[in-house]
Amino acid sequence: MLPIAVDAVGGDKAPGEIVAGAAQAAATLGVPVVLVGPPDLIGDPMGLEVIPCTEVIDMHEEGAKAVRRKKDSSLVVAAELVRDGKASAMLSAGNTGATVASALLRMGRLSGVSRPAIATPIPVPGSTPTVLLDAGANAEVQATWLVQFAQMGSAYARQRYGIETPRVGLLNIGEEDSKGTELTKEAFGLLKDAAGIHFVGNVEGRDLLSDDVDVVVTDGFTGNVALKTLEGGMKFLQNAVFAALMSSDEAVKASETVLPLLLPLAAELDPDTFGGAMALGLKGVCIISHGSSSAKAIVNAVQVAKDMVEQDLVSKLQAAVSA
Repeated sequence: MLPIAVDAVGGDKAPGEIVAGAAQAAATLGVPVVLVGPPDLIGDPMGLEVIPCTEVIDMHEEGAKAVRRKKDSSLVVAAELVRDGKASAMLSAGNTGATVASALLRMGRLSGVSRPAIATPIPVPGSTPTVLLDAGANAEVQATWLVQFAQMGSAYARQRYGIETPRVGLLNIGEEDSKGTELTKEAFGLLKDAAGIHFVGNVEGRDLLSDDVDVVVTDGFTGNVALKTLEGGMKFLQNAVFAALMSSDEAVKASETVLPLLLPLAAELDPDTFGGAMALGLKGVCIISHGSSSAKAIVNAVQVAKDMVEQDLVSKLQAAVSA
């Protein structure tokens, strides 16, 4: 397998946690990993090969503009390694917009794909995650794009989670066919008749954490707001529960019984467990990890990249859209 190119300088905890996770992944997963970034910023590469560059795209920069301006940035170089057949996938916990832009401008889109979309797994305790897309690549969309998101999301859920016939829902403000904007109404009609997907109708925000749907499609603006709202809500709830368990001597005593039951659930809801999202619709595998990714998240993200390369997801996405 060709190495996975990891952006060593992208993310809130870069380079320390990123390098540590990449080194652990290389040691435990049996997959070659290379680091991309300015060597002086990376520091100790922990035995991994470094592909040098001279520039870094910061989190606050506008994605497409930064990619065009900083042609020797870690993200651009990583995408070029995939394009040139020197890496099997790219991975970054840095600027999401720039990650997608670099992959799009250097790798290119699959034939027939109107726009790439970010597919993010939403944890559903006791079940497979719900795949939400688009989670931020396209603030505004067309109805036909949502059909392609559904086709690609179904292929992704099938390959990553083994769901033979993924159920696809359209995120809306009600389950009734008549609800929503002109965009969602048009998309509903197209999805109902689209080939290659099992469309179950409109779904609401509360369904994202349920076992009633496997893939949920929406525009990137709505999807990103929904994702960040869920992240904030789950983090608040976890902190509130653990604070309550430490609030008194009686609560601390009770926590000795309760905590062992809650910790597996907390781990299941931890974003680091899932490693990252994936940009679908590109001529290569591009994994987007959370900005605050730890070494654990990077290990899991490398695992996702490895799996998607080995399962030839890109060709299956092409087939899904072509259908």
